[in-house]
Amino acid sequence: MNVYDFDKTIYSGDSTLDFWKHCIRKYPKAILAFPKALLYGMCFKLGVCGRERWKEVFYGFLWYVPDTQKEAKRFWDTHMNGIKTFYRERQSPDDLVISASPEFLIGEVCRRLGIAWIASPVNPATGKLEGPNCRGEEKVRRFQEEYPEAEIECFYSDSPSDIFMAREAQKAFLVKKDRIQEWSI
Repeated sequence: MNVYDFDKTIYSGDSTLDFWKHCIRKYPKAILAFPKALLYGMCFKLGVCGRERWKEVFYGFLWYVPDTQKEAKRFWDTHMNGIKTFYRERQSPDDLVISASPEFLIGEVCRRLGIAWIASPVNPATGKLEGPNCRGEEKVRRFQEEYPEAEIECFYSDSPSDIFMAREAQKAFLVKKDRIQEWSI
């Protein structure tokens, strides 16, 4: 099994930010959540609040989206071209995406790609996290819980915070734009 981070790894951008921009264009009132998200973003950077709290506040824009699931489908109708060529060339049905992005967003694209996923449990109506953010060591815990017997042949990520998943793989690769290099651990 090959395992991939999603944002900036097999998708060229940050799907959550791109979805936010999509929703702001379609539902302009969603921008009302931005000042509070900006404030909490600064608090997170200063170490005053945690990443999960900041993400929940950021996801506050979802209150202004009438049907988030339907909007995620509309979003991927126009953003599938963001899936990188390197991934399309090596895609396999037993691939797994593991991401800190919301399940409702990652699930839709992975269904279209025909692959499995693990992502952050975010309530699509309220933006509230319904479990731990799927990042860092939490990715390993979630992977082992879902696939206790699985072996990771190759792991791909753009982020050093994925070192924990990289250690679980036989081989690991860092992805920077369209450049893939072996990750020495």
